[in-house]
Amino acid sequence: MKSEELKATQAEKESRQFFDPKREWRRLFAEMWGTFLLVLTACGGVVVSKLDPSVSLGLRVAAPGIMVMAAIYFMGTVSGAHLNPGVTLAFALRSHFPWRKVPTYILAQLAGGIIAALFLKKMFGEVGDVGATVPKLVTPFQTLLIEIILTTGLVNTILGTASGARNIGHNAAIAIGGYIVLAGFWAGPLTGASMNAVRSLAPDIVRGNFETSWIYICGPLLGAFIAVGFEWILKGKPSKHATLEAQGLPDDKDEQ
Repeated sequence: MKSEELKATQAEKESRQFFDPKREWRRLFAEMWGTFLLVLTACGGVVVSKLDPSVSLGLRVAAPGIMVMAAIYFMGTVSGAHLNPGVTLAFALRSHFPWRKVPTYILAQLAGGIIAALFLKKMFGEVGDVGATVPKLVTPFQTLLIEIILTTGLVNTILGTASGARNIGHNAAIAIGGYIVLAGFWAGPLTGASMNAVRSLAPDIVRGNFETSWIYICGPLLGAFIAVGFEWILKGKPSKHATLEAQGLPDDKDEQ
């Protein structure tokens, strides 16, 4: 009994920290910094592979997956480690995340992505189109479908392993990072396996080319919406205790 009370107390403490308005700047900084690192590794892998052809597909797709895994560990309890507008929207749609925080989270993510792309352009110029994702070997429509499917699987993985509005814990980090690597292995040569509107939009903004941006905005966002629907099929609608669920608090009624 004491162990259960201790866990409940710890959960309440973490919840207060996560939703404390005074800590909002930390959450936004975490989202910006985490997205910066994600875009830096994802786009940077493409750039470096152009400079050094010995950098294989395996290395390029492993980098962002491992980076996301690391980000979940070091900042999951600060901001939730969303790092992706689709993830933020999915949490909000599932009543796990306050809608009022969605715009600022997405702006922080976009800022981090653009800063990373600017850094790469400053360092290496237009090499590799600053790591932009563009359709290869497939049509734009095929690219859109692939990105929708990939993002649906990613967001389902996130929703299924996250604790409330947060991506925390060994299972979440390993599962999400592993999925990103796996998706990159088969779809990387086709679409770039973006699954993240910011990851693709940031280098497009920096290089000033928006020809295919719509694909990588619509695809991940549509995939996120579909994933929320699949989550409803798999687990049903959020319980009436969604507030407790969103804050990672235990719900005795659900356990009975």
